[in-house]
Amino acid sequence: MAARPLVARQPNERLQALIQEAGCSNAGLARRVNLCGAEHGLDLRYDKTSVARWLRGQQPRGRAPAVIAEALGRKLGRTVTIDEIGMANGKNLATGVGLQFAPTVPGAVEQVCELWRSDVGRRDFLAGTSVASSALVEPSRDWLISAPDPQVARAIGPRVGPSDVAAVKAMTQALVDLDHQFGSGHVRPVLVHYLNSVVSGLLSGSYRETVGRDLFAAVARLTELAGYMAVDTGQPALAQRYYIQALRLAQAAGDRGYGGYVLAASMSHLAAQLGNPREIAQLARAAQEGSRGRVTPRAQAMFHAAEARGHAVLGDAAAAEAARGRALDAMEAAGTATEAGDDPVWISHFDQAYLADELAHCHRDLGQAEQAERCARQSLDGHPASRARRRAIGHVLLATAQLQRRELEQACATALHAAELLGSVRSDRGTEYLDDFRHRLEPYRAEAPVRAFAERLAAV
Repeated sequence: MAARPLVARQPNERLQALIQEAGCSNAGLARRVNLCGAEHGLDLRYDKTSVARWLRGQQPRGRAPAVIAEALGRKLGRTVTIDEIGMANGKNLATGVGLQFAPTVPGAVEQVCELWRSDVGRRDFLAGTSVASSALVEPSRDWLISAPDPQVARAIGPRVGPSDVAAVKAMTQALVDLDHQFGSGHVRPVLVHYLNSVVSGLLSGSYRETVGRDLFAAVARLTELAGYMAVDTGQPALAQRYYIQALRLAQAAGDRGYGGYVLAASMSHLAAQLGNPREIAQLARAAQEGSRGRVTPRAQAMFHAAEARGHAVLGDAAAAEAARGRALDAMEAAGTATEAGDDPVWISHFDQAYLADELAHCHRDLGQAEQAERCARQSLDGHPASRARRRAIGHVLLATAQLQRRELEQACATALHAAELLGSVRSDRGTEYLDDFRHRLEPYRAEAPVRAFAERLAAV
């Protein structure tokens, strides 16, 4: 019997260089890795011999590479990625990066920076990867039970001040405006490169406690936006990872309200898109519970509307109606609030038009065509022309309601207008809505208005 050929390992020169830069001995690094692992709930028992094996090219399994990178990063006073320590292989990136709700702030910074770096450097690193269903809900549990981070201030690295945070906020608003008008296909590459090249450096800088909290809040919002853009470009597995990291960054910022927003506005909607109805309501309720007493009525309205959508997809009309009522009551309270400046910027966009859009989805899924049409029209009346993608989706919702009322000609005309709007917007999300409408048309494909619609749609 022939002997099994030996696989030659290459020395890990990246790890060797970082150990030298950190001024660590092999035994010292092993001790730091074990202590860091204990903070993550891992029972690691590495010693100097283990480090010697890593330097010869052996790669430890599971979460150990991330812990090694974090331990070295703490010694160096900056973020170190698993790619930098020579332990980033395709399998680890595709299955693990961005899915953990890190227990420490340095761990959160390391993980989100690794996600940005992987997204930029390996455009297809999640190709063929599906969304981890359990990871839709598990981060909400971690967020609910995690104690507040005691401090986020850093004393090592380039100084970060209020003007740097203001720049991140301004960039976020500019990207939001471009995304609304042209779709994420045009904007997302710019956002991801900005995160990886500029924002990662800010997180690795030095900042006072107040500036650090503001920085984490701004970066959380920008990371959530990147997740939304991943959805809009047909990458749900990537969006999931961005949303989890946005949730963790909101925790570091001490902003429970925005954490709830990530759950209800982002992860809940992703669950809806992926056909996980029970998770829609679960995430929305987690948002309500975890942000209780920390959010304005406008945010409460959005959280309740998200819950209503989950019940509607499940076909529970009574529960959906109850959640819908709470959403309307909260929105009425928001409209009568005496202090208009109470709403944070991340919820200020949620107006009557957005609420009507959410409720139109509920009525559509419950087969309530008349109410769905009324809400869709209210939504379209309130969305300005600058919200091109939202108006396109609103027209598809209206067309679907008209189809449910057997108004074929009107439904096809409305959907055609939506297709024309989508012609100027690079949005997979908008295209999915239109494809859903076309699927609903199948039982009527022999009808003249439907045949004419198919021909005109092809031309558009």
